[in-house]
Amino acid sequence: MLRVFVYGTLRAGEVNDLNAAAQRHGIAVPTLLGTGTVAGRLYDFGTYPGLVLDASGGPVVGDLYEIADELLPVLDEIEEVYPGQATLFVREERAVLHNGQPIACLLYPVAESAVATLPRIDSGDWVAYRRARDTTAT
Repeated sequence: MLRVFVYGTLRAGEVNDLNAAAQRHGIAVPTLLGTGTVAGRLYDFGTYPGLVLDASGGPVVGDLYEIADELLPVLDEIEEVYPGQATLFVREERAVLHNGQPIACLLYPVAESAVATLPRIDSGDWVAYRRARDTTAT
């Protein structure tokens, strides 16, 4: 089983909900381990966020899951990560804090250069930010 940290549209109830993606592909439903944080900065790309890893950044909130190996290619497809191609997101393994303990997880950050003109999500929580933004916009 792999561990992943999801901070944006792969979170439960979001447009690319990890659980729904697994079900659509007939893959075992992921096991939610709980909430975690990683040091970085979150940015608003409009319909999804991007995480820039930054040891001096604030905590970015997300969910930790254990997933079946078969789900990884589905996540790569959602994040448009393709071997040998330069893409917006990359897949990396990083330590994520869960209940004060570091856990090695796969996650999908973006490069600093991709966020130069984008608004920063100061709270570090995409779901709370998106809900507030979308409520204000209507």
